[in-house]
Amino acid sequence: MDENKSMEILKTAILLERRGKAFYSSVADKADDPDVKKFFQLMADEEDDHIRFLTEQFAHYTSHQKFKETHAPKDEDSTTEQILSEKVKKQITAASFEAAAISAAIDFETRAVAVYSERAETATDPEEKHFYQFLADWEKGHHKLLNDIDKELKEKVWFDNNFWPF
Repeated sequence: MDENKSMEILKTAILLERRGKAFYSSVADKADDPDVKKFFQLMADEEDDHIRFLTEQFAHYTSHQKFKETHAPKDEDSTTEQILSEKVKKQITAASFEAAAISAAIDFETRAVAVYSERAETATDPEEKHFYQFLADWEKGHHKLLNDIDKELKEKVWFDNNFWPF
């Protein structure tokens, strides 16, 4: 295992998650609707969970020069989906600040999935490989959720503006 590369990827991962948390927190602060605010704050809180998870792994790796066994944290995606009700979706219009934030968040999640997936493929330590595959899958859940919202917003605009070809 390349220790320098392992440390570099862990540091990059923590930085990615901190940026995501700052982004989601900022959007939550600026959102007017309380339910939309709650959704983005939950996303920020989940980034905090990711930061804790990565920081624990970083501390363990620093002390032992190996990755510890990965245990799944709580199932957050079902909580996020419960909060993301139809009411919240209706409050986020396709041309709003929040919709632009969702688009930007998709890019954040895409980057995280790419970093984690690449390291999962190249890692030689089985625990490191498992750890990064787990993280990639975790981020894919956020990515899918955000893409689904974005798709619904686009379709609403298309429908409202008669952009359908039939």
